[in-house]
Amino acid sequence: MILAAGRGERMRPLTDRTPKPLLAVGGKPLIVWHIERLRAAGFSRIVINHAHLGHQIEDVLGNGAAFGVSIAYSREASALETAGGIATALPLIESDVFPVVNGDIYCEYDLGRLAEPLARLADSRDLAHLVLVDNPPHHPDGDFVLDGGRVKGAGAPLAHPARLTFSGIGVYRRALFAETAAGVKAPLAPLLRLAIDAGRVSGEHYGGRWEDVGTPVRLAALDEELKQRHAA
Repeated sequence: MILAAGRGERMRPLTDRTPKPLLAVGGKPLIVWHIERLRAAGFSRIVINHAHLGHQIEDVLGNGAAFGVSIAYSREASALETAGGIATALPLIESDVFPVVNGDIYCEYDLGRLAEPLARLADSRDLAHLVLVDNPPHHPDGDFVLDGGRVKGAGAPLAHPARLTFSGIGVYRRALFAETAAGVKAPLAPLLRLAIDAGRVSGEHYGGRWEDVGTPVRLAALDEELKQRHAA
């Protein structure tokens, strides 16, 4: 699943006319980078939720055939936040364990690496697997602690060397959303914290290129970086 329903308030005025996942970097929309990487990793069926200007997403991506995948859409009248969006889309998701990617990030993580946690979560008590990244300048305190492949809460001292930021890439079991009603706004963080406190979340550290494309300045900088890389 690709999460694409956010309003993108920090990206205004760009997102007044264009949904954030369709903003382009390096010559293609953010969401297309995800679709291409998912396809390269062997995922052929993708669910995308949308709300704000969602018709534009459908107009650009269609049924996914142009990208070598099949796309189904979970349409939200207004954004339901992460857990609400996933819970509402569950009828479109065939697997008990599935990957989810935030549509408003750029990341060069090899999504094929998710095969291991996908298989492991299907045969364990774990409810989630999170890909964590180094803390960006705008989020220096991070989100979680990674200790021996297990995710723990952020209660460790700020200097803890393994305190990291959630990348927006995760693998989840359907059971994580058992108490989340479809069609109702619900954030993901409280569900993850409960699962982490229960010792049911694994994780990994990705040290490669990742960007939370949260402002027009970061969008422009990433666009220039990718264009220069391609030109080289």
